[in-house]
Amino acid sequence: MDTRQALRRSIRSKRRALTPLQQRQAANRLCKQLRKLPAFLNAQHIAVYLPNDGEIDLQPLIRLCWQLGKKTYLPVLHPVKHNSLWFVPYSAKTRLVKNIYKIPEPVVLGEPKQPIWALDLVLLPLVAFDADGNRMGMGGGYYDRTFAFKTRLGANWGPRLLGMAHELQRVDKLAVASWDIPLTGIVTDMKSYYGK
Repeated sequence: MDTRQALRRSIRSKRRALTPLQQRQAANRLCKQLRKLPAFLNAQHIAVYLPNDGEIDLQPLIRLCWQLGKKTYLPVLHPVKHNSLWFVPYSAKTRLVKNIYKIPEPVVLGEPKQPIWALDLVLLPLVAFDADGNRMGMGGGYYDRTFAFKTRLGANWGPRLLGMAHELQRVDKLAVASWDIPLTGIVTDMKSYYGK
């Protein structure tokens, strides 16, 4: 097993070991961290996710977005483009179905898709990160492929990308692959690694 796979397995195990109470507390602390950031305050169209496999939960933040009149979107596996995502409007009334990974996503029949360049902010999950803002995902490359245009056009083009994590997912240093998309920053339940 290569070192990336070993690290991925180790960190996933740590975050899955968190109790429901620890997860709720972390989700509330994350919401407090995010609500202070200009990238969140200035955003009207925000892509979120529903947690899976111990990922930090965005539900408190999603509820805050709705209270503030911000529009939220969930990722949906693209039916044609391999390992890519669509973003579909998400509200309390959105009907969800489980995708091939058992992650709830909106039913897309007749639903409008938000062009990715029209999103202001994308909050994305990750497995591990370092203080320099490097991110390790689950390994499928969905976010990397979907936002690959930012590597070609520049990190400032399109939405800001913020990685979401528990602080326990931080490692000393991550190797960066050529296909890894640059993030604006990473926000945890304890700290913001922000400012790129």
